[in-house]
Amino acid sequence: MTALIVGEALVDVIHRPGSEPTPQAGGSPFNVAVGLSRLDVPTLLATQLASDSFGDLLRDRLDESGVALLALDPTPGRTSSALATLTGDGGASYAFDLTWDPTTLPDPAEFEVLHVGSLGTALRPGADLVSDLVVMADVLGVPVSFDPNVRLAVEPDPEQWRHVFAAIAPYAQIIKMSDEDAAALFPGEDPIDLVRRLSTDRGLVAITCGGDGAHLAARGVSVWVPPADVRIVDTIGAGDSFMSAMLAWCATYDWPGAAELDAMELTDLAMFASSAAAITCSRPGSDPPRAADLTP
Repeated sequence: MTALIVGEALVDVIHRPGSEPTPQAGGSPFNVAVGLSRLDVPTLLATQLASDSFGDLLRDRLDESGVALLALDPTPGRTSSALATLTGDGGASYAFDLTWDPTTLPDPAEFEVLHVGSLGTALRPGADLVSDLVVMADVLGVPVSFDPNVRLAVEPDPEQWRHVFAAIAPYAQIIKMSDEDAAALFPGEDPIDLVRRLSTDRGLVAITCGGDGAHLAARGVSVWVPPADVRIVDTIGAGDSFMSAMLAWCATYDWPGAAELDAMELTDLAMFASSAAAITCSRPGSDPPRAADLTP
């Protein structure tokens, strides 16, 4: 069966110091779909794309990565975009121009896993359909994966993002967030304590902390792994690569429940996902690895 990814696809117009802006395929759910398919998991992305040059760029990336596309109605007047301004350390800040208003979404019963996150779960009116889809998947026994990927440039009120998290997370068996997401959603709580607390109720949870590594927990078992050693070009899409690699690892092991994972398995998962993120950091823009790139 196929993994269903639902959410925004957009073009990152990347502004590097001293260079002309460069358009590159992006959007968190889009990046997860590309990364998952490149790791040999059959993947369908349900998103909205316009019939314009940015839409063509996104379709080309999906085609060359082997991702099936379900273009949702209505067709927008223009493909969503984000201006990504890079800093000297490879980080990026974003300004968005986007639309998310699909009228229907696929039946989750036809898929092996459902992944949602970012603006697709937060931007109305489409976010309401996504929330209903998550509940439906849970009722059907389809595992749900969730990456909040908080974007305060779109919705500056952290309380709105906390509302989204509270609505989606109870139905998610796999949750991944960055330390920046965690700071917005749970201010003042240490990532180590947070990943353990959330995993008690919600299964497999990961918090990535950039140069400080990543914390993973699964119902009473927690691990930390350092970041993979890499020369960073930029960090665009690194978190999405971590997410897609987590899903690919779980797919290989037939979607284990959190209670089935021991410390050794969690460490293996974390190192696999961290390696995928590191490869993405070594490349310009969001360019996640293929399975061959992660083979020893």
